[in-house]
Amino acid sequence: MLSHTLNPATSPLIRSDGQPVGWAVSTALVDYPAAVQAMETRVAAIAAGEASELIWLLEHPPLYTAGVSSRDADLLDAGRFPVHRTGRGGQFTYHGPGQRVAYVMLDLNQRGRDVRAFVRGLEQWLIGALAEFGVEAGARDGRVGVWVERRGPGWGREDKIAAIGVKVRKWISFHGVSLNVEPDLAHFSGIVPCGIAEHGVTSLVDLGVLATLDDADAALKTSAARIFGALASEHPPI
Repeated sequence: MLSHTLNPATSPLIRSDGQPVGWAVSTALVDYPAAVQAMETRVAAIAAGEASELIWLLEHPPLYTAGVSSRDADLLDAGRFPVHRTGRGGQFTYHGPGQRVAYVMLDLNQRGRDVRAFVRGLEQWLIGALAEFGVEAGARDGRVGVWVERRGPGWGREDKIAAIGVKVRKWISFHGVSLNVEPDLAHFSGIVPCGIAEHGVTSLVDLGVLATLDDADAALKTSAARIFGALASEHPPI
């Protein structure tokens, strides 16, 4: 069975001082190297006490990223899209239009200094957002990310709908999550997503939920407030 253990009333990731997290949304496609540099700059500023925490929502042009655990054999079509080697955890993943990427720059010094609890919080954030659309999703032991169980033909198959890949430096998090709203799922065929070949990839629209990115953003914001506490709108870093 898929787990669904969202309990926002007892989230361990809400700051005791109530300081809000910045919430920024980019409306145009964002170049991946530029986004990474912007994250690096913001994380350094958070660590120095010169900037507030930030959750940054955006889309990238089609590309593949390789985490620190990636295997070259899992890049099936190296010439299809640009490939970016990155310092986040995890293996290969795809980013592209129709997928909401959320970069999460939080000060874990203020949120328990527990990386496992942080990753569980990211899972529950995504699970809660999907529940806003009536989609039952969950985490699975031994498989990072968020999964749904398919109904009808192929019943019992579990597909991945959201990926997680993070890095922590000086207890400041960066990189984050990606939620498939309406990406071109064929683009995932150039990699073995997250090194897991025996499961598929899905999206909200693929599941029959006719959601837009704006709809997904609203659900993510509602769920984020339950997991991370108060949010305050701000401009994207670039």
